[in-house]
Amino acid sequence: MTSTLASPGPELSASFHGETIRPGDPTYDAARAIYNGSIDHRPALVVRPHGAADVIDAVAYARASGLPVSVRCGGHGVAGTAVVDGGVLIDLAALKGMHVDPDRGTAVAQGGMLWGEYDREAELFGMATPGGRVTTTGVGGFTLGGGYGWLSPVFGLTCDNLVAADLVTADGRFLHVSDDEHPDLMWALRGAGANFGVVTAYELRLHRIPAALTAGMIVVPNDEHANEVVRGYREIVEQADERLVTALVAVLAPPEPFVPPELVGTPVLAVVAAWVGDPAEGEDAVRPLRELLAGGVDLVQPMPYTAFQAMIDGFAPRGWLNYHRGQHLASLPDQVLDDYLEVGRSIGSPMTQGVIFRNAGAVSRVPEEATAAGNRSAPYMAHPIACWATPEETEREMAWVRRFSAAVEPAATGGTYLNFEPGTGAADLRAGFGEEKLRRLVALKDEWDPDNLFRSNHNVPPTGWQPPTVPTQRSR
Repeated sequence: MTSTLASPGPELSASFHGETIRPGDPTYDAARAIYNGSIDHRPALVVRPHGAADVIDAVAYARASGLPVSVRCGGHGVAGTAVVDGGVLIDLAALKGMHVDPDRGTAVAQGGMLWGEYDREAELFGMATPGGRVTTTGVGGFTLGGGYGWLSPVFGLTCDNLVAADLVTADGRFLHVSDDEHPDLMWALRGAGANFGVVTAYELRLHRIPAALTAGMIVVPNDEHANEVVRGYREIVEQADERLVTALVAVLAPPEPFVPPELVGTPVLAVVAAWVGDPAEGEDAVRPLRELLAGGVDLVQPMPYTAFQAMIDGFAPRGWLNYHRGQHLASLPDQVLDDYLEVGRSIGSPMTQGVIFRNAGAVSRVPEEATAAGNRSAPYMAHPIACWATPEETEREMAWVRRFSAAVEPAATGGTYLNFEPGTGAADLRAGFGEEKLRRLVALKDEWDPDNLFRSNHNVPPTGWQPPTVPTQRSR
């Protein structure tokens, strides 16, 4: 079922300088499309503002029309909340400016920047911020939802590196938010920010990184020997310096030149690794993993951070159907590792992956209460990514994610990472934030968005709010 709302009555301000797209316009279907092809939401209006003043106009229009608002930057969120059904989609794609201040170690990026664009600018100064592992991910949604990136064990979550933000609120105010100005809002922006307005610019902390990381992956068959590999991996990473960032990836070997022909299309296990430290120490840092995976396809080499960031872009094709999870794990027991590999051997789609990230480090050193983003103490995160081409594969792929989640459940903390979660209900919020943080977020929502204008997200409803009753029609 899809909901439809009556055409809005008020008009956008005459001063609005951006682009507007409505149902029936030639570009409407392209304008509402996001990465997850499973999502078929139909906004009443798409606006592409050219600046903060246009965003204020768009929010005022939605409020006067009684329509909910969604905000899109990269459009990668698996839940599809970047595109609101029957409401106003504010597409920030035109807001692409960025300024780096190397002396302060910060960058100010407008709300439409993608991580690949951000990383390219920061690289000019030998600096980086923990960001999305796929370069077409939006800086905005990723940051406001917490932000686990390859650099997070070294430099923290992306939201930990959020210094300030320019925010348009539900009542149309334009605020500069920081730890000194509106600190309660700043706390909420670091993990639950989509609930509180439209961020038009982010000030983010930058960190010095080497011109070349010792980075890449080593790939081995997912056969009976892989069970020994994952146990060895666990022992290595739990004793390693946190500057060695890693992940396990179960996948089907792609038809790439570096893959031996006999492996193409078969289940393999990849260990992804990067040394984010002195380049002279890189070979020594990755040596234990190389010895563990001796005989595998070894793609670890010196490479720029931007190349490492783009390494898995090919596994995120726009418009394919997607279903993901993000479960925090307290440990990696032997049985969980064995079951993880067994599920990995049943992957059906060439784009589906079963990932276990090693977190901890700088993420866990930030106090739990410091940000809305939670579940910091978990040393691992399980991230099954089902990605498939046709509706006929849907049942198989969603069942695979459920099997993956069941396999790791004995080690799960019960907490989830909402940026990776498809559900947006009350139980999802409790798993993502915990009861105490959720109560604080509700109080802030009561203050800043009592009508829940910004509800197309992992929504924290204000006290007493009920969804409006709207006519429905069957999807065609």
